[in-house]
Amino acid sequence: MAIVETPKDAFDLLPGYSFQPNFCEVASTEDGPLKMHYVDYGSITNPIVLLLHGEPTWSYLYRNMITAIAQHGFRVIAPDLIGFGKSSKLTRIEDYSYDKHIRWLEALVSALSMKDIILFCQDWGGLLGLRLVAAHQEKFRAVVAANTMLPTGDHEVPDAFLKWQNFARHDKEFNIGKIIQGATCTPLISEVVNAYNAPFPSEEYKAGARAFPLLVPTSPDNVESENNRIAWKNLSTFNKPFITAFSDSDPVTHGGDKVFQKLIPGAKDQPHQTLKGGGHFLQEDCANALSDIIINLGKSR
Repeated sequence: MAIVETPKDAFDLLPGYSFQPNFCEVASTEDGPLKMHYVDYGSITNPIVLLLHGEPTWSYLYRNMITAIAQHGFRVIAPDLIGFGKSSKLTRIEDYSYDKHIRWLEALVSALSMKDIILFCQDWGGLLGLRLVAAHQEKFRAVVAANTMLPTGDHEVPDAFLKWQNFARHDKEFNIGKIIQGATCTPLISEVVNAYNAPFPSEEYKAGARAFPLLVPTSPDNVESENNRIAWKNLSTFNKPFITAFSDSDPVTHGGDKVFQKLIPGAKDQPHQTLKGGGHFLQEDCANALSDIIINLGKSR
């Protein structure tokens, strides 16, 4: 289990991202500690907003939302999942698992003594974050779910997703920036595309990004399917505010918002939104609208 760290100079002069780096040791291996990087912006005494990214992005995805939310009296924490951004990266696909990602995030939440959290989660940020909410409801004040899911493998998987799994595993280049540009509605300048590529200077850094699609439970007997069923059962008792903010142009998660609204009690009578002109990575397309949803939710208490 080898560990690599992206050279620091890879992150020099990224447009819109000049946040002070912070690191937390979330596990140790025979090759050394795994360090999770996180942005921690705003007064430590302010209410916490936790922004969880997905595949194959990193906290750079939230650069515009971090400052906007913090300006309204919140402490914004945006980690890079292990294998992404400035965090440690394991070099083999098989060294990653759904369960490990859960435990790594739990370690961060514990180390920072997070409580009364407002969670914003998108893509794998939801697959992980909603598991945390289900297991630790007492730590969470509210949830905003955007373009995400919590699959159990009990329903038919779109062929497009199976093709994505195969692409992630076998495509020779697996150009992260190009993938993200293809899943946004907003044209990204080359410097932003390069920023998404920055954590992955060569193939050995991409194992985590290649692994994520393979870890999604797509069959009922997946190793994590039952754990997600248990999570759904626990979420069926979540009575705190739960808002969906899906985009109108994401074929991958389309309709998933209705499932959350139906099954989670805290979603009743909430101001759910469908954001126009947003692709899968709606943080690039609808940053202001998403920030406003979180800010209004935080101030509604």
